[in-house]
Amino acid sequence: MEPLDFSNLAERRKKSIFSDILSASHMNACFTCGTCSGGCPLTGMESTRDEGLDARKVIRMALMGLDQEVIDSRFIWVCTGCQRCEIGCPMGVKLVKVWMAAKAARPRDKVPGVLHKGVDMCLKTGNNMGIPEEDYVTLLEELGEELAEESCPGFVTPVEKVGADYLHFQNSKEAYAEPDDMKWWWKIYYAAKADWTTSSQNWESVDWGIFTANMEASKEIARRKVENMKRLQAKTLILPDCGGASYGTRLNIENHFKHEFGPVV
Repeated sequence: MEPLDFSNLAERRKKSIFSDILSASHMNACFTCGTCSGGCPLTGMESTRDEGLDARKVIRMALMGLDQEVIDSRFIWVCTGCQRCEIGCPMGVKLVKVWMAAKAARPRDKVPGVLHKGVDMCLKTGNNMGIPEEDYVTLLEELGEELAEESCPGFVTPVEKVGADYLHFQNSKEAYAEPDDMKWWWKIYYAAKADWTTSSQNWESVDWGIFTANMEASKEIARRKVENMKRLQAKTLILPDCGGASYGTRLNIENHFKHEFGPVV
């Protein structure tokens, strides 16, 4: 790798895809303390190890005008948007904004195919695995019966209950491949005597649009969550996922649907 030429750094920054978010992301405040990398669940994982990248390094690359290197990196695509890097940052750098800008700059035909498929399936069917509504409801009912026999006497999975305190959105990966994992949440609700429900449609927790920087898809996925909240008159939504659901939903409610609920807390 050739040494970087810093003589034209100011000019490179002006032309950078990150120039528009320089102020909003507070990138200039980064002093490479490494808190972001230390808290990132991707650091040292096999999915990024061969690139040798972590959150701190990618931020420095963005600041140095290495746009294409950031855009082409695998790191930004395996990031789930959990925001642990941002929460830990002592300077308030909005790192996920940087990853989103880089994702948006990649040509759509070069976006990882599995992510494109996830977005399309989620928009078409309401969940990324394409599970039909009837099959999903049957699964919920059968799992509820199992849980009642195993450890929670009288438990019945509350589907489409109007006026519950909590509306639970499910990760479709669990519904498709690891259904028993869904019971852990239900056990918590049962023990806490919580008033909760789940929807039979558009129940996918994960925001697949945010993973590809498809902001129109992200907005639509959030809108469906909002509509479910209104339709079922629920007070609080619960999004068990790896980060993207929380980030995308909060972002879209704040930007587009705040009038429905007030400020996001």
